[in-house]
Amino acid sequence: MRRVLILGSTGSIGTQALDVIRTRRDRFDVVGLAAGRNAELLAAQAREFDVADTVLGADAPEEIERLVRSVDADVVLNGITGSVGLGPTLATLETGRTLALANKESLIVGGDLVTALAAPGQIVPVDSEHSAIAQALRAGEPREVRRLVLTASGGPFRGRDRSSLEQVTPAEALAHPTWDMGRVVTTNSATLVNKGLEVIEAHLLFGVDYDDIDVTVHPQSIVHSMVEFIDGSTIAQASPPDMRLPISLGLDWPHRVGGVGVPLDWTTAQTWAFEPLDAEAFPAVELAKSVGRAGGTYPAVFNAANEQAVDAFHEGALGFLGILDTVRRVVDAHTPPAELTRESLAEAERWARSEADRLIADA
Repeated sequence: MRRVLILGSTGSIGTQALDVIRTRRDRFDVVGLAAGRNAELLAAQAREFDVADTVLGADAPEEIERLVRSVDADVVLNGITGSVGLGPTLATLETGRTLALANKESLIVGGDLVTALAAPGQIVPVDSEHSAIAQALRAGEPREVRRLVLTASGGPFRGRDRSSLEQVTPAEALAHPTWDMGRVVTTNSATLVNKGLEVIEAHLLFGVDYDDIDVTVHPQSIVHSMVEFIDGSTIAQASPPDMRLPISLGLDWPHRVGGVGVPLDWTTAQTWAFEPLDAEAFPAVELAKSVGRAGGTYPAVFNAANEQAVDAFHEGALGFLGILDTVRRVVDAHTPPAELTRESLAEAERWARSEADRLIADA
């Protein structure tokens, strides 16, 4: 029986994790829940799964960290959105518990602070792309890996050139063709910032150089990512787009949970396409790679500026192309601190948000 603490239980990842657990109560026991909002749903979840330890409040990160440290859990699923998830990620690693990581921002922002705390195998990725890579990597040894290939759906604007994106509306940016996600992640998928963040995440999780991490556009979202080996073999993980599969693996890695997902139907004709990424129309991936190579506080600045710019876009204060333009200008203006600490990260994030707001106001 795996004892599970779920952070972000009322969000997309959290509710799907509870869907998985609901079907396998013999295998998983929910011992704690935390949510930023939706008190009614949190209370209903606590009643259904008989959970006494809960935390509610997006502005209560210290309480969430207390919950992480106090609850007797085998695995902590961090499904919080945004860099506020860094504290709970660090707290989980300090306790020695397995971290099922859906909150990519905490790894990207924390960088070396996170990886230095993590024991081998302690972080299990929940993002579908990184779960796919983790599965494919079991086919060979680390020294046999030539490169990682992350797949991207291309978002709602696949095939469009840069000039045609100037008048994109928030409603159009939220019309993702494959996945059902929150506002920030869906917008990041439209700009491909999300894929850029995933490249940084892949580097930190698997220790592969940025020059050996590529992105290919795969509109069907069936192949979730691939690993190419030195003998020319490529191992791909394929399944219908359903987050319950990688979530279930995160909860009990490396064991699989039967009946979680519906397999592909090989009796019907299918066509899968793979296309090169248009870096001119969608420069976010290359910018993210440069930020990742710089390391330190740069990824935190990149992420914080992007969050401010996405909010401004949805509030009508910034155009779609202005999102990444703002992020680039903030990154270019950043002066990193002498030492990477939680305090210097927090200060860099505060500066990045303020600088992004200033640039947006002056636009």
